[in-house]
Amino acid sequence: MYQKVIIAGNLGNDPQMRYTPSGQAVTNFSVATNRRYTAGDGTQVDETAWFRVSAWGKLAEVCNQYLRKGRKVLVEGRLNPDPATGGPRIWTGNDGQPRASFEITAMEVKFLSSRSEDAAFSGDAPAAESEDEIPF
Repeated sequence: MYQKVIIAGNLGNDPQMRYTPSGQAVTNFSVATNRRYTAGDGTQVDETAWFRVSAWGKLAEVCNQYLRKGRKVLVEGRLNPDPATGGPRIWTGNDGQPRASFEITAMEVKFLSSRSEDAAFSGDAPAAESEDEIPF
C-alpha cells in the first residue's frame, strides 16, 4: 500500500532545525493552505487548514537555510496518523478547546515564492546570484 499527500501553502513560522542524538538533521515548520468558496447563501467563506511538516536529512538542512515565514511551498510526503485514532493528532489547547493537527513527513519540498516575493518578506533587495548557485 502507498499514500502520498501534496499540499501547497504558506509557511506559518520560521523553520526550526535540530539534530537527533544520532546526528540526523530534522526541520519542523507549519504550512497553511487556504480555500475560498461561496456558501449556499451567497457569502464568501475562507477556510484555512494547518499542517505540521517534518523534513529529515539533507532536505531538512536546505529547508532550514532557505525557508522563512510567509514563503510559498509545495510539500509532497506522507501523512502521519495518530496511532491512537488513525486520524489527525488531537489534543486540548490552553483555552480548553479541542484541537487537531495534520502531520506530514516531507519527501520533497519545492520553493514557490519568487525572488521578488522573498525580498518583500525579508525587506532585502533582490538577490544577484544565478539560479545555478542554488544547491538543490
